[in-house]
Amino acid sequence: MTREPTLSNEEYEFHYNPQRAFPHFQTYGAQRADINRAARAQPTATLDVAYGTHALHKLDIFPAPSGAGGNAPVHVFIHGGYWRAQDKENFAFVAGTLVALGITTVVINYELCPASTLDGVATSAIAAVEWTHRNIARFGGDPMRLTVSGHSAGAHLGAEALATDWRARGIDPAFIRGAALTSGIFDPTPAIETTVNADLHLTPDIAARHNMEQRTPMVACPVAIFAGGREPWRWIDLSFRYSHHLRRHQYDPIVHVLPGYNHFDIMNEYLAPDSTVVRAIRNHHQGS
Repeated sequence: MTREPTLSNEEYEFHYNPQRAFPHFQTYGAQRADINRAARAQPTATLDVAYGTHALHKLDIFPAPSGAGGNAPVHVFIHGGYWRAQDKENFAFVAGTLVALGITTVVINYELCPASTLDGVATSAIAAVEWTHRNIARFGGDPMRLTVSGHSAGAHLGAEALATDWRARGIDPAFIRGAALTSGIFDPTPAIETTVNADLHLTPDIAARHNMEQRTPMVACPVAIFAGGREPWRWIDLSFRYSHHLRRHQYDPIVHVLPGYNHFDIMNEYLAPDSTVVRAIRNHHQGS
């Protein structure tokens, strides 16, 4: 993807830098802070479990009450932050909803730019998913019933999980039963010409390696894709382009553009058990 010559620098930032499009982005996390703290304080939670040696190779596990027998479905949530920011501790509210529905929830951290390149970011996120598959039975989860969701850069990393050759790692890819990907940037290339790249240090080669519109999906599972109706239309188009890529590989993804949501308040979808995003996660598990 090359930059459209008709866009000014300001317009380009508006379309491909969500913080520029929605400058009050911090207010949305603040509005969820009390709910998030309550979810993180659950006595059954196991926090800061190491899945590797890097300081950010940590994840939080929120077991479902029904998981004692080792049969609870499992969901892995991957936070956003344009591969350079945010922390799992701000997204425990996802577990607050899903655990009540009987779904053991794992919220992961991963390496961040600029200390790491996007190569390290993606490798660490995949390592967290692999660790969950290999170890979640100890926390009452079923290692063969795992779904993945992510927001923004986390949606891109969820797509990375779908494009991972799990068989080469000695794992049956059928362990991933579905993915719910929200407001994703599935091709990193547009970020190269934004101010965000001062932290990302993306090059064309790195972006090409992690362009999910070019990587062959390796996991046969249902995929639901979401975007906010108030997001810039070129950002919304990233979701449709990824969905077209999946269709070329014989997938049948569902694409939802949710009216009234912007790039940041769309995460409120995780607060309600009957929301469009949570219903997709539940359906992926019920279909398994």
